[in-house]
Amino acid sequence: MVRYNAVEDPLCYPGTHVLRNKADIQDQDELDEFEQLMFDSRAGEALPDGDLDFTHYRALHRHFFQDVYEWAGETRTIRTGKGDSWFCYPEYIESEGNRLFGELAARRYLATAEGKNGFAREAAWFLSEINAIHPFREGNGRIQLVFLTMLSRNAGYELDEAKLEPKRFLEAMIRSFSGDLASLAAEIRRMI
Repeated sequence: MVRYNAVEDPLCYPGTHVLRNKADIQDQDELDEFEQLMFDSRAGEALPDGDLDFTHYRALHRHFFQDVYEWAGETRTIRTGKGDSWFCYPEYIESEGNRLFGELAARRYLATAEGKNGFAREAAWFLSEINAIHPFREGNGRIQLVFLTMLSRNAGYELDEAKLEPKRFLEAMIRSFSGDLASLAAEIRRMI
């Protein structure tokens, strides 16, 4: 697993990379389990209503992570990255998020993309952009998949997450960070 890079993070317990959480769990493996359990428990509930905009995206994060983190739904305040790649600096997250979701609205939330292949290409573009912005300190990938499912349904498709192959999808996401969207589009297309 690639470890996150981060400057000194006030959201972590002192001397660790473990995020402060409502359950006061200070072991990363235990926190990962708790986080997933809470995420799964919220998955059975109705999702927050919204306009598929950046505000709605943050509300989705709040919905799924409210039981774990005080800051659920709030944008990241520290600089962070993975490996040699840094995500959008926090001072630009709000403007970049609004820009991206404005462009998504202009593309009619991908509902007018031509066929499944067109939708997959457009969805790969969106996922690569929101991943580069990486608005949250934790939980970005899961919210990306939730939102992709919503975009798919809005365009008249069903996304079969059972066909998700995490390793291949992650590798495609990493390649998309450098502008190579083909493998990510192929992964999305395989799930439609």
